[in-house]
Amino acid sequence: MASHPPPPEPSPNSGSAKGWGEHEEEIHVSSGGAQAHTDEEDCESRRPLLHRPPASAECYSVSAAILPFFFPALGGLLYGYDIGATSGATISLKSSTFSGTTWYNLSSVQTGLVVSGSLYGALIGSVLAFTIADFLGRRKELILASISYFIGALLTAAAPNFAVMVVGRFLYGIGIGLAMHAAPMYIAETAPSQIRGMLISLKEFFIVLGMLLGYIAGNLYVEVVSGWRYMYATSTPLCLVMGVGMWWLPASPRWLLLCAIQGKGNLFETKENATRCLCRLRGQASPDLVAEQVTLILEELSYVDEEKQAGFGEIFQGKCLKAMIIGCGLVFFQQVTGQPSVLYYAATILQSAGFSGASDATRVSILLGLLKLIMTGAAVLVVDRLGRRPLLIGGVSGIAVSLFLLSSYYTLLKDAPYVAVIALLLYVGCYQLSFGPIGWLMISEVFPLKLRGRGLSVAVLVNFASNALVTFAFSPLEDLIGTGVLFSGFGVIAVASLVFIFFIVPETKGLTLEEIEASL
Repeated sequence: MASHPPPPEPSPNSGSAKGWGEHEEEIHVSSGGAQAHTDEEDCESRRPLLHRPPASAECYSVSAAILPFFFPALGGLLYGYDIGATSGATISLKSSTFSGTTWYNLSSVQTGLVVSGSLYGALIGSVLAFTIADFLGRRKELILASISYFIGALLTAAAPNFAVMVVGRFLYGIGIGLAMHAAPMYIAETAPSQIRGMLISLKEFFIVLGMLLGYIAGNLYVEVVSGWRYMYATSTPLCLVMGVGMWWLPASPRWLLLCAIQGKGNLFETKENATRCLCRLRGQASPDLVAEQVTLILEELSYVDEEKQAGFGEIFQGKCLKAMIIGCGLVFFQQVTGQPSVLYYAATILQSAGFSGASDATRVSILLGLLKLIMTGAAVLVVDRLGRRPLLIGGVSGIAVSLFLLSSYYTLLKDAPYVAVIALLLYVGCYQLSFGPIGWLMISEVFPLKLRGRGLSVAVLVNFASNALVTFAFSPLEDLIGTGVLFSGFGVIAVASLVFIFFIVPETKGLTLEEIEASL
């Protein structure tokens, strides 16, 4: 367990807080008063966080940090499981032998609705999160996501006809949209700063683990009558575990304090409640140190004028605009560098190299799932030591190289399938070291607290919309310009994303969320 010395008491003349002794319900920050300061640098020098001890000394218990990560991360695992299970479920559903239905002869449009139904639902869930996130809070949003997951999985598994199945896919997708919005926020706002990067990156590990479990379920049930029903039903116990776990966990202390400072509750009572919640989340941490951390968070919220509720226009102003550019840029490049398309070609590439297991799509998927899991695990282990930028720069450089190698295979080196295999493995490995975990990590860190719910919902919406764009545009573009040229285009986009990362994306390693906000 780490420990740190108590932070200094705020100075009465610092302008960062007033009346902590007599009027704890009043948090007011004056940027001027009788002695107005016009010098911006002098004003910044009085920010509460600039007098705070280093974040690396934050006190916490490792055991207490496990469950506040695990239950939200199940939302990511259920998302990944759906991706993996659906690849096998479509094979089972369309089989005249194993479908177990009279409506197995699905058209390409119907198959697309089964495969992409959860993606459409996730888009709806992202839009829904924009309106309800700050009202419900992170914890209740995750409970709602688990309910949507559960109902969606049951409807899909028990569907008597195609229409009910599509409704189930949409409901499950709404759960994905809500979970992928709220889970990184809850983890980011409750995790100790020195392991926050590892925990949010570990959520990506859970997504990949879910994909692998989905591929395994597909392999187990693909030749069982009505096997697709078992594939989708398998996720329902995890939905219940997630819901019960989130009901048991405390609310995000930062969200509680934000609500109180915006006049949505008694500040003194909310401060005590937030202190109790943070004590649970930090385990063996000293209650006095936890109370001081709550005080510092309140001071910073007051300093940056968080007491005013955010309007829609504020998302595109000031620090939130910068955070929006960083977050949306990362998740946009995460998808338009061709990630869905490269995986689409995985089975073909491995078959061309003569791998015997490649004839079975489910076994190929398990192979790639294992590689993704290993590389994500590597990123989790080093993200809080190396930082976000080194992983992004190194990983995206590898992605660019792999895309140009794939392009050369389809245009110049068709007799050298090993080039394509190397490029495929390099792409998957580098993606899981960089865009995969770091994209979700950064969007959960950079948005100011007042606008975090709405800002992150826009970023999640951009993520799923970009995924849909690449998925739907790939085949027409492939027919129009050819596979080789298309992968070259993805390579050029990867180089552009590298420039974006180098000049725009900041390093957030070891900083608290308030310190990140102060530094933007």
